[in-house]
Amino acid sequence: MGEDYEDRPGVRDNHKRRKLLPCVEGDRLSNLPESLVGLILERLPIQDAVRTSILSKKWRYRWTTMTSLVLDKQFSRKYANNGAYDHNGFIRIVNQVIILHPRPITKITLHIPQMHLDSFQEIDQWMLFLSRNGIRVLVFTNSNRPYKLPSQLSSCSKLRKLKLENCIFAPPLKFEGFPNLESLSLTKIDFRADSCGTLVNLPRLKRLTFFSCKNVHNFKINAQKLEYLFVVTYPDALLLFLRLFESPCLTRIVVRSLKPIRNFVRVEMMKLMELLSNLPKIRSFVINGHFLKLLSADNIPKWFSHAVNCLEHLSLRNIQYNDLDQLRGALCLLRNSPNLKRLSLKRTKPLVMHDDVEVASDHLESPDCLDQTLNHLLNAELKSIEGTRPEMLFIKLLLAHSPSLNKMTIQPSRTTDASRRLNIAKDVMRFPRASPKAELIYLDLDP
Repeated sequence: MGEDYEDRPGVRDNHKRRKLLPCVEGDRLSNLPESLVGLILERLPIQDAVRTSILSKKWRYRWTTMTSLVLDKQFSRKYANNGAYDHNGFIRIVNQVIILHPRPITKITLHIPQMHLDSFQEIDQWMLFLSRNGIRVLVFTNSNRPYKLPSQLSSCSKLRKLKLENCIFAPPLKFEGFPNLESLSLTKIDFRADSCGTLVNLPRLKRLTFFSCKNVHNFKINAQKLEYLFVVTYPDALLLFLRLFESPCLTRIVVRSLKPIRNFVRVEMMKLMELLSNLPKIRSFVINGHFLKLLSADNIPKWFSHAVNCLEHLSLRNIQYNDLDQLRGALCLLRNSPNLKRLSLKRTKPLVMHDDVEVASDHLESPDCLDQTLNHLLNAELKSIEGTRPEMLFIKLLLAHSPSLNKMTIQPSRTTDASRRLNIAKDVMRFPRASPKAELIYLDLDP
């Protein structure tokens, strides 16, 4: 009875555990393997990763072991308000993170915000530092005036992924390429005339993206292992587009024009058809209505020199069914893709009424409009339908020429009123179907 409460055996053990528990839990994170700690730090915003230095002596310099840094738009937005060179300004902070970093940086995301800069001298220094430290992944985006990429970038032989935005590309004459690059994304890049004649060898490149680039005809590239090509640009990029088609490993191509294409010579139209028919591995092709005009010259035969036998997925974006040229281009692709399994047609821009609406309708009703049965087509998806006569005739044509069709999904455009939407559904249900198992799915509104 005289024994104190805290001296009892069970209470004393619990009291010891309570004293030890904070230390044990505090060390649990610190005692993780360095590789795992590095992964945790890399997933934190850089400012939070730096703040871990106040946790304990063990954590004071752990953030400096990071080999991957993310200085993205969110990061730059925070410090851009302080100016470029103030105590907490953008340039000063990035200098501390990059230049004073004791470990090699192999992966970095860096965004240059819109702010007053006397020059890009500091950014050139960052590029020089990164090029000397075996950078493998570089994502560089720029909201300032166009930045001329320094020659040091060409010495980054270990690069595997490169993404650039709003830059001027003018490589040195002796530049041969990036031997290990696998993914290249270029947005708003200006290929100046002084880069003309420089052949960029990318022997391991598999993915290539061009978005709104200028003077692309000055950019010569050799990428024999290219598998995926994405091109959204102006018509002056057509020649590059044709050259890249020569890659024997291409399996997926997305090509869109930012404005209508006019006055292209017939030779280029012919070459596009020849290249498309000679792609041995092409399986997916996404093209918009502007580029469909390249397939519609009057004297081009209906049949390619070689059918596109590997093509399984065809996506036509912003096609104008009322435009006879675009319509002929679409039918040409369907006719020459005997193993097509999936067809997608989607429009994100309003339908433009052309003077040849009746001509397009008459063409769709002609007996030889689509003189090819789509034996392997399984799924068709048509979105933003407005119920025009050419649109409905096109749907009718697909149903009549697809004996293996499993499902056709139709979505009307939001611009169509309730009465028009109901008429579209009624007409489609009455169309004859070559496939007895074809399921028609009508979604009342385009989401």
